[in-house]
Amino acid sequence: MEKQAIYDQVAALVADHFELNPDQVTGNLNFLKDIDADSIDFVELVLEMEDAFDAEIPDEDADKLTTINDTVDYIYNHQK
Repeated sequence: MEKQAIYDQVAALVADHFELNPDQVTGNLNFLKDIDADSIDFVELVLEMEDAFDAEIPDEDADKLTTINDTVDYIYNHQK
């Protein structure tokens, strides 16, 4: 899957999960600082991404995914 397609899907998941206007979602959006996601919100989002991309994101890796760009890079580099 191309990086832009991954970005588009991650951005859509984030916008939907956190009820954001898609225009508010940028690559540098920080889950904890910009949208004040708590740990439960973040875990739910990671589970949604795992389903969407048919991927497993270990907890120790998920902890490092702080922005949309981090998440896109991780998924892109760990594709099956």
